Amino acid sequence: MTSPWILYIIALIFTYIVISAIIKKRNLFPNHIVFYGPIMGIKTERVGFFDYFQRFSRILQAYGTLGVVMTILVSIGMVVMLILSLDVLFTMQPEPTDLHKPQNLLLIPGLNEFVPSTFAVWFAFILTLVVHEFGHAILCRVERIKVSCMGLLMLVIPIGAFVEPDEKEVQEATSGARLRMYGAGIASNIITGLLCFGLITVCIGFVTPTSEPVVAGVYQGFPAANAGMQTPSTIFAINGERTPTSVAVSEILQSTEPGDEITISVRDQSGEIHDYLLTLAAWPEELGSDSTSGFMGVYYHNGEGVIQAAQSLFSPIGFLYLLVLPFNQSPSAEQLRILGFDSPNLQYYEAPFPGFWQMIHIFFWLGFISLAVGLFNALPMAPLDGGLIFREGIEKILSRFGKEQYASSLYSAVTSTILFMLLAILFLPYLFHI
Repeated sequence: MTSPWILYIIALIFTYIVISAIIKKRNLFPNHIVFYGPIMGIKTERVGFFDYFQRFSRILQAYGTLGVVMTILVSIGMVVMLILSLDVLFTMQPEPTDLHKPQNLLLIPGLNEFVPSTFAVWFAFILTLVVHEFGHAILCRVERIKVSCMGLLMLVIPIGAFVEPDEKEVQEATSGARLRMYGAGIASNIITGLLCFGLITVCIGFVTPTSEPVVAGVYQGFPAANAGMQTPSTIFAINGERTPTSVAVSEILQSTEPGDEITISVRDQSGEIHDYLLTLAAWPEELGSDSTSGFMGVYYHNGEGVIQAAQSLFSPIGFLYLLVLPFNQSPSAEQLRILGFDSPNLQYYEAPFPGFWQMIHIFFWLGFISLAVGLFNALPMAPLDGGLIFREGIEKILSRFGKEQYASSLYSAVTSTILFMLLAILFLPYLFHI
């Protein structure tokens, strides 16, 4: 049976094609709609508000310069990372994973299996594009370069934003002005991403974890697993005695011995109560406990530990961890997915106000997408901002030695090399295991 979502998507695509065809054929709204192949651009020429930022020219020029420095440093780091990744790839020759699937090469919510199609993700996705383009536009006006129009790119759904500076004035601007304009977009994304990740580590401290004994998992081969206990779930009672906390569970079990039978009542995530009859085992030596009481074979959800772990991510390494969190499928990462996903574990925390988790998810995805866009755009290849800065830089350097005629060839060679490395990282795992 066809999924309703597939039908909705087909209907949405069909509607887009029909509307686009009518607008294009009849040349409707020529001042507000432009087409780039199948992509519809919805634009406006009312961009005068960018002039407001000219009063902060000195500060914003310094910001643009920071963006150039940031782009150069990130660009070098990204190239080194690509080289190291290729070295590891040839050494390990790993099998292809879900990361190598074609739909996962694009950072499009819902299409990418690791990026859910939620309000938080789409809001962050669109805002990231707007922040990037606004960074360019603001520096254009600061450098006295005219902005012709701005708008959104649509291909059924919003896939990008654009700002069009006057090309003639861009060419007539000084090299420094162009560099600052290119660097502003990357700086805006990276700073936004770091700020959002920093806000997550601060705001998560306002969450109160539940004190109930939430079973996060069971040890295979022990009583709870043998009885088929569901996880995650909450221990509601033991032998009919209520257990509001994990301490209460431990106190009851202290009076038991291996071989004793207990009836454990567990509340699942839907709120239903299930009873399990367990024959307690001895504590395994590998857990390092000298307790002589009975052992159920469960481990608890450590909400306080999760909050402390999230707060400890306020560091360069921690931010990198957040950047790979959507792709991390390890059990340790599962607990931290509350920061960006509608995880079932959210019910085990008390939020300080309604909408708190939606806010955290927006911070996470705005940070994730902003940093991903900023880092990728810093690569020294056409037509990315990093490539434009690289081209501007090598033209300026080579002109000092009278060798500016080689700038175009060097720029093309570097672009081709970066593109080759990216394609190699994506497709070599398939070639290794044909």
